[in-house]
Amino acid sequence: MNQASFNHSLLSFLDDSPTPFHAVSTMKCELLAAGYEELVEQQEWVISEGGKYFVTRNDSSVIAFTTPTLDFAHQGFRMIGAHTDSPCLKLKPNAHVERFGYHQLGVEVYGGVLLHTWLDRDLSIAGRVTFKAEDGSLKSRLVDFKDPIALVPNLAIHLSRGVNTDGFKVNPQEEILPILCGAEHTLDLEKLLIEQIQSEYDDISVSSILSFELSLYDVQKAAITGLHGDYISAARLDNLLSCYVGIQALLNTDASRPTLLICTDHEEVGSQSSCGANGPFLEDVLRRLSPVPEQYTQAIQQSMLISADNAHALHPNYATKHDQLHAPLINQGAVIKVNNNQRYATNSETAAVYKDIANELGLPAQTFVVRSDMGCGSTIGPITSGEIGVATLDIGLPTFAMHSIRELAGSVDAFNLYKILVAFAKRDQLISA
Repeated sequence: MNQASFNHSLLSFLDDSPTPFHAVSTMKCELLAAGYEELVEQQEWVISEGGKYFVTRNDSSVIAFTTPTLDFAHQGFRMIGAHTDSPCLKLKPNAHVERFGYHQLGVEVYGGVLLHTWLDRDLSIAGRVTFKAEDGSLKSRLVDFKDPIALVPNLAIHLSRGVNTDGFKVNPQEEILPILCGAEHTLDLEKLLIEQIQSEYDDISVSSILSFELSLYDVQKAAITGLHGDYISAARLDNLLSCYVGIQALLNTDASRPTLLICTDHEEVGSQSSCGANGPFLEDVLRRLSPVPEQYTQAIQQSMLISADNAHALHPNYATKHDQLHAPLINQGAVIKVNNNQRYATNSETAAVYKDIANELGLPAQTFVVRSDMGCGSTIGPITSGEIGVATLDIGLPTFAMHSIRELAGSVDAFNLYKILVAFAKRDQLISA
């Protein structure tokens, strides 16, 4: 695989994954095509040496792993972690709003959204719908309208004269409701969803919609951009970019040690859920692989996790927002994230392992430390490390406009991180005693 083909497939993955449900579905298809066996949590597992497996939870989180050996106590795991969710606008349960001559949607802000970037964009709707089928059974299916069917128009400057000088604030209850159509049209949201399900699934007849988890998303396609093609411009780079890099590393390594990829939901809202990093999903899987407590602890202490989440690149228009000695540049390498208050889980040993791999491959690495007078974000790294006790490194690809409806990262960085993660999966030696 070369950089061009890697990035081309990345763009397709981003476009095919408008929600965490769709991201996991896309990854599931890749895993099945690569010969991975799907495990079901409600069933007994039979794990064989030389096997390749994956399991999903809530349709929005996935763990995939290889077992070249079953001696987990002495071999441990090489783990790669990322998250499937991104800040967005989600439909409220009673979403249909009719007012002032328009049909609109009531939405709830999910995560730390840059709200103003959602204005004047062509939006569609995707997610999971649960319904009663004509045969009486309850089912869930993913839907994606794909077409631009909604928009949130800006207020004209003539009606907001101070917007460019006094600042711009968006009230999420009153000012971010998308418009679907004029009130001269009839709108039945349940009927609309039934028609969409039946258009995507020929073998299903729907009796009634019972519930849904639907998100708005920008229909503009991901693209390679910049004068020399230096950048990837897309929605949901945080953190589908890391999910893609992680799964490609897993699929393209022949490591002799067990390798595990975990992509969990709900990181943007704290990870506190049954399928989030602060839930039991990873530990449940690891304890089923190593059910003897003594051997489980040995396995964890033989393991290392690389938690991959996007990092803040130095923005040339806002350079003072960075500590100048820890200000990453796009396409100058993945970023080791350090925070002595444990907002990142990196320590000197895990950072050294990563730097050693990068040096052996002749690839660059950068370091990010937030300004001492600013608050620091966090990742699944310290959560996972705190939950199961695994040595962890927090890294990320330098990015502009994080949590915007459209973000910007480097077209070189992702491929270089992929090569480092492949080498990490094959790494036998961590830190010697």
